[in-house]
Amino acid sequence: MSRIKTENPKSEIQRSKLFYWLPPLAWMAAIFYFSTDSFSGENTGSLLYDIFHFVFPSLTYEQFRPIHFVIRKAAHFTEYGLLALLLFRAFRSGNAVRWQWRWAVGAWLLVVIYALTDEYHQTFVASRTGTINDSVIDILGGTTALVVLWLMRREKNDG
Repeated sequence: MSRIKTENPKSEIQRSKLFYWLPPLAWMAAIFYFSTDSFSGENTGSLLYDIFHFVFPSLTYEQFRPIHFVIRKAAHFTEYGLLALLLFRAFRSGNAVRWQWRWAVGAWLLVVIYALTDEYHQTFVASRTGTINDSVIDILGGTTALVVLWLMRREKNDG
């Protein structure tokens, strides 16, 4: 007589939770790494300037500075937009329902907390400065991503 091995439902749920929560946790670790000396303005500026200068040889460093500023702020906006979407996905955890406000609010609150603590973390990094302005950009990125997701979900339900 052979025994059929059955899967433990609790371990299946734990694997499922890990499947949904690992991506935002990994992305938060990446954001933490982006807040180190390696990604300071000086380091990213010199690398990006070399790339831009290769494409536009007449570009001076002074001309490049505002471009670099916009790239850095767009990175803040984008990385937290992605974090918000990953957190929403984790809260949803494969639920058949496409949108619940509590998932969006939970994702948004975690984005706010992480944005503020990340900027605080940067105050301890020698080549970085933590600013409330960057936190606002981060929060706007997360908010925008969640609003766009809500609009997309609403449009699919209407159409």
